[in-house]
Amino acid sequence: MKTKLLDTITFSEKREKLLILLKEGPRTLEEIRAALNVTSSGMIPQIRKLEQQNLVMKEGKGYILTDIGEIITGVFIPLAKTINIITKYGPFLNDHDINAIPKHLLERIHELGDCRLVESSVSEIYEPHREFMEHIMKSKTILGISPVFHHSYPSFFLHLAENGANVSLLLTEDVFNKIKNEYYETLSKFINLHDTHLYVSNNDLRLAGAVTETFCSISLFFRNGGYDSQRDLISLDSSAVEWGAHLFHHYVQYSSEIKSL
Repeated sequence: MKTKLLDTITFSEKREKLLILLKEGPRTLEEIRAALNVTSSGMIPQIRKLEQQNLVMKEGKGYILTDIGEIITGVFIPLAKTINIITKYGPFLNDHDINAIPKHLLERIHELGDCRLVESSVSEIYEPHREFMEHIMKSKTILGISPVFHHSYPSFFLHLAENGANVSLLLTEDVFNKIKNEYYETLSKFINLHDTHLYVSNNDLRLAGAVTETFCSISLFFRNGGYDSQRDLISLDSSAVEWGAHLFHHYVQYSSEIKSL
């Protein structure tokens, strides 16, 4: 029975998608057809197999998960999403130092959801990519982690904060000192604003990231130690935003807040 149940869930993409859909709530056959872009003749046999394993049942005019179906799907969805991310981005993750992401968040990597890998062209590797800038510029809450210096960032984040954004930045000691030495006035203005926070990490940061109310972006170091300035893994899913905020606050625990210069 154990093998048959596992086969029922994993051996059909239609059944997988149906379980994930029903996790959101009851659906009629018409709603299932529209959501999954399937025909009745193609879907009904899959529903029957799920019914035989007591994962799905008919209720009124629609279908719902059984109590067992709720339990199984609650475990299966994170696994399916994790496998999807690993399948799509396995080479990228394998080439980079993912140990910079704390273990408890690596185990929740499925929360990145429908993430995408954004790659800058060679001519743009020293500039923030367009999509990143577009999201940051229209955000009201920004959490940023930066182990690398970019000449445009001091004035850019000051501008956002002066225009009402709540900006919290976490820097390495090297980046902080560089900004302090070269952009002292800009940094001083930033720190003295009401809705800003500046932290300096007490440890080596081996990733960069930005999180807003609608957007999560992370970039990693290669395994050989070099920073990958060309590739960002981004997601607009609400679960990814929450995941990114947890990543930021994890590192804040090991940092010191700078309240004055």
